[in-house]
Amino acid sequence: MTNQVKFGWLCSHEEYQPEALVNQAVAAEEHGFDLVLGSDHFHPWVDDQSAAGFVWSWLGAVAAKTQQVKIGTSVTCPLFHYHPALIAQAAATVDRLSDGRFLLGLGTGENINEGPMGFDFPGYQERISRMAEALEIIRRLLDGEKLDFKGDYYVTKAARLYSPPVSRVPILMAAGGPKSSRFAGERCDGLITSVKDPAVSLERAIEPFSEAGQSAGRADPIVLATRWVVLAKDSSEAWQALKSLRGLRAPGRLEAVDPMVLRQRADELDRDEVLSQYTIVPDTEALIEAYRPLIEQVGADYVSIQVASTDADSTLHLIGTEVLPELRRIASSR
Repeated sequence: MTNQVKFGWLCSHEEYQPEALVNQAVAAEEHGFDLVLGSDHFHPWVDDQSAAGFVWSWLGAVAAKTQQVKIGTSVTCPLFHYHPALIAQAAATVDRLSDGRFLLGLGTGENINEGPMGFDFPGYQERISRMAEALEIIRRLLDGEKLDFKGDYYVTKAARLYSPPVSRVPILMAAGGPKSSRFAGERCDGLITSVKDPAVSLERAIEPFSEAGQSAGRADPIVLATRWVVLAKDSSEAWQALKSLRGLRAPGRLEAVDPMVLRQRADELDRDEVLSQYTIVPDTEALIEAYRPLIEQVGADYVSIQVASTDADSTLHLIGTEVLPELRRIASSR
């Protein structure tokens, strides 16, 4: 892992319309963030207060309206409604439009995004087998090959990127358990992992990833650590901040295709029980303390700040002016 910690801002496509998120990305660069990430959803988690813009169009707009901040996906799934070769083409195009500022975050997907388009969503073993093929196709195309490939799931015939990337695009994979983390360490440049308990994340994700990466001879594997935090003064405000995300805790989330169903189920739950599953903080000092462990204990190369609130613009300004400077001070004193 590198010594200098960099900080990212997640633009949540399940919460805000893409035009608002372009403005967020520009503001994040102005406030000194090193990285802007976009989630990739076809369907959101609820249907009444939500959004689901196409992240690849948004990335092109962000590339055009920013100058220095890195941009990336957190995460996109190259297994079903995207062919891996198409993701390689999309990544190369964004890399060109951003003059080499792009990183590609991948994941094995969710049924809320695949089921609505008629794809069966298989179990873990098939999805990770698909990912192995997808990663090979994407990496080889990004590296400039004309590729004939025939696997169990994907085929390419003389596939080549005629608008190749201008730099080597790093590929990161999302993982939370040891099996997927080792898989990512063997095949990817980096790991994306969500942290609630740093000790658990180190044991189950970061250490297996790092060990596998070292065994595979990968120099300086990247760890991008994320944490969802809710900025709210009380439970009522916290519930309002989570309006667009409350379906995440609804029963049957992994099988659902209809955000309406998840919204109905979420609203039948006890609100205090739902809120207890989130890190809720009231102020700047608590925000700093929420992200401090990702620097001091996890030792992440990138810390992705993911904050739900009732006013995203003011929250971004607050974090940029009061939280980021202190987090950078903490990072520099390690």
